[in-house]
Amino acid sequence: MTEKKTPVKKTVAKKPAEPKLRVTAKGKTLKDIATENGDPWVSVLNVELDPENIGNGAFELDWNDKFITNLVRAGYKGKTDSEMVDQWFQSVCRNILAENYEQWAANQPNGGRTVQQQDLGNGKTSVS
Repeated sequence: MTEKKTPVKKTVAKKPAEPKLRVTAKGKTLKDIATENGDPWVSVLNVELDPENIGNGAFELDWNDKFITNLVRAGYKGKTDSEMVDQWFQSVCRNILAENYEQWAANQPNGGRTVQQQDLGNGKTSVS
């Protein structure tokens, strides 16, 4: 019997047709305020989770043009803004994972590595 596996959804970076953004007391969204001030802005609008496998999901992101300008200056490339934002988001996720791994390894004996020794005879030992 084979187990059906749900494919992992790649992060989805897309501008929604009608953003569901919080409106401030002045009737403007945080995105509007950042854009008017010339500041970069990006936000997670929605998180979709696979009910069959909670570890799979997607993020819906929104951003302003200044954020895209900053990505281009930082060396991100893509045919579309969505591609660049997706690359950026994946990079952020990789950095978080790397930091967590480094912290985990620092808390493990031998840095999380297992040292194995094998007696080869004649006074020789293999260490790996």
